[in-house]
Amino acid sequence: MLPRVIASSVVRSSHQGESHGGVYLVDFESGAAKQVIDWDDPTISWQGRGEDRGLRGIAFHGGRVYLAASDEIFVYDPSFRLQTSFRNPFLRHTHEIFIEDDTLYATSTGFDSILAYDLRRDRFMAAQCVRFGIPERVRRKLGGAPMPKLSSFDPAGDRGPAPADTTHVNSVFARDGAIFASGRSLGHVVEIRDGRMTSFARIPYGSHNARPYRDGVVFNHTGSDRVVYADRDGRVLRSFPIVSYQPERLQHASLGPDQARQAFGRGLALLEDEGFLIAGSSPATVTLYRFERSEALASINLTMDVRNAIHGLEVWPFE
Repeated sequence: MLPRVIASSVVRSSHQGESHGGVYLVDFESGAAKQVIDWDDPTISWQGRGEDRGLRGIAFHGGRVYLAASDEIFVYDPSFRLQTSFRNPFLRHTHEIFIEDDTLYATSTGFDSILAYDLRRDRFMAAQCVRFGIPERVRRKLGGAPMPKLSSFDPAGDRGPAPADTTHVNSVFARDGAIFASGRSLGHVVEIRDGRMTSFARIPYGSHNARPYRDGVVFNHTGSDRVVYADRDGRVLRSFPIVSYQPERLQHASLGPDQARQAFGRGLALLEDEGFLIAGSSPATVTLYRFERSEALASINLTMDVRNAIHGLEVWPFE
């Protein structure tokens, strides 16, 4: 049986009054896809390209579905009836979320931070700020991939970092008491353990969804339109091409690449026991690979609107 997945999408460069994303259930076995949420909240800020628009990270706990918006985590039942939500002043421009051992970790890109929420006590309990103290132009002159500095703060208090986005931290993963995070401007998958941060692996700038996998890391190498499995020194061991389409099939293809482009890789899910890897891209497409083979096993397109990009992606755990 091929897997069933849940995917969130964000419509970049859309206009107020238009849909700017949604949530879909995609069944690779049947080839069917169903939109279960259309994210059209009129209170969403329209400043910037993507920022506050759309739902992004996805996670599951206790028979519920957790979906991240910019500054709020929404909780649904498996039929997508809204149950509750929670917010925090230090939660801004949230991208990915991850749940491990009754703790939800959320990337707060607008604060260079990772916030931890205790799902049993229903409260934010800890936070880590991963921030560069020198401007990007100076870091570029230094070359290489410098490490940022780590600081901790209480997200339930009022003393935390000022808003800033120096690392664009947008992906988080946790296991065995450690937090692994990466960001578009970071150049590393960092490992945070016992209050200390080290480099777990080197990755290219601009990558998304990076996380430990087998003996290395797997990530969307967005700049080369591929999903990559690499060792911890950055050497590519295996790669998977992202699906692309003939230009004449695309809608809104006249937009510039900074606004929307096809084959923008974002969203990654793994079924390790079955050897499946599932990747998202734009125009909203979800593609299934077997890890031992580079070519796609199956691919399902939701729309040919190139502005509509997959963001969150997880294997659906419910019947």
